[in-house]
Amino acid sequence: MSKFDEIQGEIKATPGLGKKMAKYSAIGAIVAIPLPVVGPVLGAIAGAAVAYAKRKD
Repeated sequence: MSKFDEIQGEIKATPGLGKKMAKYSAIGAIVAIPLPVVGPVLGAIAGAAVAYAKRKD
């Protein structure tokens, strides 16, 4: 099982984690708007990573 499959399985198994990741991704994208082109993409990735890191809360 690859790391990607492991993370995807954990997201599916944890109620509300996908929703939380989507919320943090949106916030990250909005915060990073001033950076042209790659800002919102990197902000969304960073936001999802924060939500995934805080999944045990």
